[in-house]
Amino acid sequence: MNCFRLGLLALFFTVSADAATMHPLTIPAAKNFSELNQPSEDITMPESYVKAIAQQAYIWGWPMVNQFNRRETITKAPYPALNGGMVPVAPMGQLSMLTDYIKPEETFVTCPNQDVAYGLGFFELDKGPVVIQVPDFGGRFWVYAIYNARTDQIANLGKPYASKPGFYLLVGPNWKGKVPAGINGVIHSSTEMANVIPRIQMNDTPEDRAAIQAPIRQVMTYPLSEFDGKMKQYDYSKIPSIGPKPDPNSGETHWVIPDKFFDQFANVLEKVPPLPGEEAQYAQYRQLMALAKRDAQVRKWMDEAAIETDKTVIADFFKWQHNGIPAGNNWNRSKNNAEFGVDYFDRTGTSKSNMFDNKPDETQYYYTDNDINKAQLNGSKNYTVTFAKGQTPPVKGFWSLTLYNDRHLFSPNQLNRYSLGTKNQNLKYNSDGSLTFYISHSSPGPEKETNWLPAPEGNFSLYIRAYWGEKPILDGSWQPPRVEQQQ
Repeated sequence: MNCFRLGLLALFFTVSADAATMHPLTIPAAKNFSELNQPSEDITMPESYVKAIAQQAYIWGWPMVNQFNRRETITKAPYPALNGGMVPVAPMGQLSMLTDYIKPEETFVTCPNQDVAYGLGFFELDKGPVVIQVPDFGGRFWVYAIYNARTDQIANLGKPYASKPGFYLLVGPNWKGKVPAGINGVIHSSTEMANVIPRIQMNDTPEDRAAIQAPIRQVMTYPLSEFDGKMKQYDYSKIPSIGPKPDPNSGETHWVIPDKFFDQFANVLEKVPPLPGEEAQYAQYRQLMALAKRDAQVRKWMDEAAIETDKTVIADFFKWQHNGIPAGNNWNRSKNNAEFGVDYFDRTGTSKSNMFDNKPDETQYYYTDNDINKAQLNGSKNYTVTFAKGQTPPVKGFWSLTLYNDRHLFSPNQLNRYSLGTKNQNLKYNSDGSLTFYISHSSPGPEKETNWLPAPEGNFSLYIRAYWGEKPILDGSWQPPRVEQQQ
């Protein structure tokens, strides 16, 4: 009996093995995403599901809609100019430069700094490559932050990389042309959308303001067709003001309008290719967009989700505790800045709170809304920030401490002072070698006024920039100082 059963089992496994060979039960694995079944458009999607996917799309796509809308607005300028007399604007393919610190009334972008002379230009690289001119900045710190549609930086161009003066070619993802002689290097963008924000360090002295003017005139971009191997120049000190002045009380320009978001989101899906692993995400969003085209109710639900998400998720990113990671003493520091990849949390948070960071090896950012006791910073109180001897931010470039109001913009004050740091040549150190800054609405007194950072009457935040950080900045071992309320 046992032998009989063993024989049957042996026969069964033999037949099964043969059958599996001839009639496999296993479905072959898909070799790529296109071989997988895709979401169907022939469905009726309930409100709850529509809003769930719409919220995901809004959070994920917010930075890119923001970026495209900025390009559309800035490039309407007919020539290099200052929008509202504040912000450099230029036609597509060109840039415009400031010749001094940015004015405190600007609302183009939150958390600007007054350590550098800024430039700004946007590009449409499917129309052709762009030449980027780099003059000789001597020993001055400088970087050209070049971003793609995702707000990731796509180039290492600046003093930290020992970049040489000359000409660089910025090309789009499909360009296959010939690089002409005289080009120092080629910068490849993964998206047709790109923009550049040069940052050129300037000390807060009349002498340095004069010295920076010559290289600023040679900071230019133009189509490859205009390249002749000769350094061009443009006198930005004479560019006109166009457009109305902004209202600083309204906060940053509203670059993303919730109930218009999905009118612009299709452009993102078309022009920004998915990163590895994002294909399924794109498929869900495209399904939703297709349903909205034929069903007005679906689109209405999507708009409602966008409006609600803007008031909750996006609004929460304005609090510094929801940006980056803890840095000690109730400060946070940026994480993956301008190298976000699939870090959607930090990318959207940065786009809302302080758009256009530099990469970590160029700049590390530290920010707080609170003092050492976790109380909200407010101009009704007086504070001190003391760097112990040798404990100012360890950098090869420069550092600063900046104050922003509750809209992450500057608040005009009697000193026209919004930051303190390397640029200030007259800071007073304490007898033990430490450095104390005084943060208050009223003057701390004539003997302390060189180290005074004026605060508005209401809530405010503090923000440290460390350009070209040393190892303690890069590895996170340096901690920002305590913000202490004074009695």
